[in-house]
Amino acid sequence: MTKPMAAITLRTLAACAMLAGTTAALAHVTLPPGGATVGSDYNAAFRVGHACEGAKATTGLAVRLPKGFVLSDAQARKGWKLDVTKSGDGEVRWTAETPGNALPGSERSEFVLRGKVPATPGTLWFKVLQTCDTGVADWAEVPASGNSTAGLKSPAARLVVVAQGVATVDVRDGWVRQSVPGQSGTGAFMKLTAPTGTKLVSISTPAAGTAEVHEMKMEGDVMKMRELPGGLDLPAGQTVELKPGGYHVMMMDLKGALAKGATVPMTLKFEDAKGVKTALDVTLPVGAPEGADAAGSSAHQHKH
Repeated sequence: MTKPMAAITLRTLAACAMLAGTTAALAHVTLPPGGATVGSDYNAAFRVGHACEGAKATTGLAVRLPKGFVLSDAQARKGWKLDVTKSGDGEVRWTAETPGNALPGSERSEFVLRGKVPATPGTLWFKVLQTCDTGVADWAEVPASGNSTAGLKSPAARLVVVAQGVATVDVRDGWVRQSVPGQSGTGAFMKLTAPTGTKLVSISTPAAGTAEVHEMKMEGDVMKMRELPGGLDLPAGQTVELKPGGYHVMMMDLKGALAKGATVPMTLKFEDAKGVKTALDVTLPVGAPEGADAAGSSAHQHKH
């Protein structure tokens, strides 16, 4: 059955946003991985990685709310003053009451506010001013176009708002092992993070007749691989890695050789504890990225 083009486009855009670079992950004030469904309530937990450059502690954090985000409340912190400004698009500000209450640069913490996201898909950029004992860091850069924060020195915190039916799962570091002519199977790998918890229940790709989530483990002195019954659980907020020698996507009945540098489209389908089904379209590069563990190159020769 042919998928509606609009659905494919929305899922692909969401996937591109969630797969776009790693710069945001290296920024020092970020939101957790994963997106939010249109019109839903969202807990924005801003993660502070360390103090401003040359500083020893964070003494304040001011979050400027993007247009379309409707604030419901903000979480107080012991020893910090909380101020909420509702004029304009709004701002939430936390300020340490004494130097002793400041957040040391060696520690990480979250500053949490809650609100409702817009009823239409898109990207929300939360600009955050971090004040320290010495200087400030303004995480406010937004790309001129698109969602990628690659190349931005001080990117704003990004939240991707997706349409109904599109999974909010964050997909990172995905790749497919290359294959040679006549090879029947290969593996695909990635890191998955679900903000509210769900289960990866199926995978499909035009590059293979069948794609399943498998697990590799030692049984005695033999490495065996089996399909996971019922799918792969993704606990809320926890990153689950599909990698060589462990959980992975097994692609069987390949339609052709997969050369390094090519790409493979793939649809991931999920189902949460309430039975709500969502899907996400991703495109994975063929070939292990630099530094990846590419062990298990003969994984397609599996034993059951």
